[in-house]
Amino acid sequence: MNVCGEVAKANDCSMPSICQEARKGHKKACPLSACMQFDVNHCEPGRCKVGGTGKEYCMMKSLTPARFRFAVQLLFASFCLFVGFRFMAFLDWAMGRNAEMVTRPGAVEAFLPISALLGLRQLVATGEWDMVHPAGLTVFIAVLCMAFLFRNGFCGYICPVGFLSSQVERIGRTFKLAIIPHKYVDYPLSILKYALLGFFLYTVFFAMDLRTASSFISSPYNMVADARMLHFFVDPSTTSLIVIGVLCLASLIVRNAWCRYLCPYGALLGLLSWLGPVTINRDAQSCIHCGRCTRHCPAGILVENKKSVHSPQCIGCGECIGACPVDGCLSFKAYRRIRIPWYTVGIGVIVVLLGFYTWAQMTGHWQAPMPPSMLKKIYLMFLESV
Repeated sequence: MNVCGEVAKANDCSMPSICQEARKGHKKACPLSACMQFDVNHCEPGRCKVGGTGKEYCMMKSLTPARFRFAVQLLFASFCLFVGFRFMAFLDWAMGRNAEMVTRPGAVEAFLPISALLGLRQLVATGEWDMVHPAGLTVFIAVLCMAFLFRNGFCGYICPVGFLSSQVERIGRTFKLAIIPHKYVDYPLSILKYALLGFFLYTVFFAMDLRTASSFISSPYNMVADARMLHFFVDPSTTSLIVIGVLCLASLIVRNAWCRYLCPYGALLGLLSWLGPVTINRDAQSCIHCGRCTRHCPAGILVENKKSVHSPQCIGCGECIGACPVDGCLSFKAYRRIRIPWYTVGIGVIVVLLGFYTWAQMTGHWQAPMPPSMLKKIYLMFLESV
């Protein structure tokens, strides 16, 4: 506690009020690590006096949950762009615009969640894997598993739409926007994505019989659905541009508007994560109720008021942990007992995804069992208008 007081006197503490409380004897209010808030923005080499030399302390705290999440998101967003350009090159070959053959990347099927949902229906009913878009079903099941095991880590670390939404949120915060509406507005709007999820689940698993589902999977439309999806992005209609613009504007004003109110995929994953073993837990005794955890949460969860966070809105990003000035006050726990490092969720979703990818490659559940020449004929036959 003497070190904390000395730091406060030297104006090195970004929360001097806490250090003042420490000098009054409130030891619980001022843990040693509170002097720097675990925030690298307040950590300058040569000034940190807690936890070793300034340079060592700053290096130790340079890897924050927010930076780690951004790095992983950027990596997967770059990979999505690579897959997109690779698929465009394949289509150029398939449509006869380029003589050099390019293989079709299986990862492009990750952008076909409805087709994957139909494939899951067929798998559950018959045990047969969808071999039209096998990689799509592999990714879909992998995402379901990672949502149960590691919160809604797909939305927090992998989803490219989530990445774009988080960047729009950053811009909104700079203009003091990106708000969370009052609960009487927020809760009714949140029902929309669950209503969309219910519609898709009811249609695929109840309203549609197995023969109809299997017929759609093998239909020409589904076979080239990836190309039609690409066409939507590279040559959007005026209506599509207006909708995208409205969603971007909404995300500037309301934090993660698409993910929060309209994404049925995220709704499904959130429900699975709600049943999962990993939660964020708060030590009420060491909590100083500064509100930083709530302010930094992308989902706007009132973390400071909860003993444990089970909310389906939680994406497992760990930014509340990184923002907390009290060491050990917030942490990830499995089954509420086993404390795990904050980076476990991010690494876990990567391991699950790579594990399923490796399994699919080894067992023939990644690429469609169709020679390139046949694929070329199919795309050429059904994409003349694209």
